[in-house]
Amino acid sequence: MKKGLVIKSTGSWYSVKDIETGELISCNIRGKLRIQGIKSTNPVAVGDHVEYKIFENTETGIIKTVLTRKNYIIRKSTNLSKQTHIIAANVDQAILMVTIAYPVTYPIFIDRFLISAEAYRIPAKLIFNKTDLYNEKQAEYLNCLTEIYQKAGYECFTISVKNNTNIDKIESLLKNKISVISGNSGVGKSSLINLIDPDLNLKVTEISDYHKSGKHTTTFAEMFDLSIGGYIIDTPGIRGFGLHNIDDEELFHFFPEIFRVSHNCKYHNCTHVHEPGCEVKSAVKTGEVSQLRYENYLKILLDDDSKHRL
Repeated sequence: MKKGLVIKSTGSWYSVKDIETGELISCNIRGKLRIQGIKSTNPVAVGDHVEYKIFENTETGIIKTVLTRKNYIIRKSTNLSKQTHIIAANVDQAILMVTIAYPVTYPIFIDRFLISAEAYRIPAKLIFNKTDLYNEKQAEYLNCLTEIYQKAGYECFTISVKNNTNIDKIESLLKNKISVISGNSGVGKSSLINLIDPDLNLKVTEISDYHKSGKHTTTFAEMFDLSIGGYIIDTPGIRGFGLHNIDDEELFHFFPEIFRVSHNCKYHNCTHVHEPGCEVKSAVKTGEVSQLRYENYLKILLDDDSKHRL
């Protein structure tokens, strides 16, 4: 049995890089593997370490086993027949690329992404792109958001891919790490990767002028070797980030700033909604916990559909 690293997923076929030779092998998966373990639209994900076997007299193979993952980042699938979609596996960090406009990335989307990363113990970072396009009001909003998320404990970067602003900081962030980068369509993920490593020459499409939203350029998740060292997993643009398998009573654990102050609540099982002596509600009033983050916590907690819908 050979061992390899899954570097691209196209739904039914996977590109597997042989660990010993570096050769790329097109593989599919056996039927049994499709239905066991996690109920997912993709039982094999980019970043997975696998055991595979070459078919006789062919140049293709079959994935027999997915080796134990150290982590993965997952979201609720839009395919109603399945439960989840694994975005990537075995990563050092998860990066969300955000735009204030062209297109708009909503804070509830940011928070769902961060919750999922927290739940699977993956360090998350935020990159705010297209600073060259923002008017004064949008720039103020950008500063407000970065202050909120930095205070919550997340490293934030403000960049302009178009103007090559602060790209050196992103290079340092990615160097010698396995990173997955995600975000709405049109935020500039592929453009950023091309700027950092022009030899990759990823396909880029401008956003729609009419809808001010992105066109899907990256069709499948794919892992790339970076010339500066490390790997980056580019993912298809997503319009929503539904949460999976997170119970109401543990949701606040995945808001670091809420979790920090929750230890001082009067009741150990405080939901931070209506209880007297709730330190979280007090922290919101004093500004220690942002009103925006707290409101998003309530939206996700109290609206059952928000855990699943886009």
